[in-house]
Amino acid sequence: MPAALAASLRRREIPGVIGVLVPAGVHPSPLAVHTLPFRSLAALAGRAPLGGEREIALGCYMAARLVAGALGPDAPPSAAREARAASARSWFAGLAVPATTRLPFARLADASAGSDRCALAEALTTVIRVTEDHLDAESRAELEGLLERLAE
Repeated sequence: MPAALAASLRRREIPGVIGVLVPAGVHPSPLAVHTLPFRSLAALAGRAPLGGEREIALGCYMAARLVAGALGPDAPPSAAREARAASARSWFAGLAVPATTRLPFARLADASAGSDRCALAEALTTVIRVTEDHLDAESRAELEGLLERLAE
């Protein structure tokens, strides 16, 4: 195909793009940077073999998210916390973990529905105690950091 014919076809098939002038180094629509909460717990769950070890790590991650969601000014209203706790309780029931671990997870879910920080701290302390043999130091530190926030 002659070069002139090819250039003519390209012009018809690929229309020109009208661009927006953007200063150098500035992206017109930067993506928001999201950080994963409780990175150590998530990493532990990712590294753990399938089965009980991973299920315990995932349960601890869910427990941490429940506690963190009940703290601070951004905590959802009580109706939303109750619905979230009911869903978490059924999710915890489906974990392949011993009953001695499943019950503390369920109690933490129940405590996250209310506004009693002492009950939530007690439930989290129990979860830490029954899962500490399965957690690494960084994961345990993340859960203990939540206990400190509850004590504030």
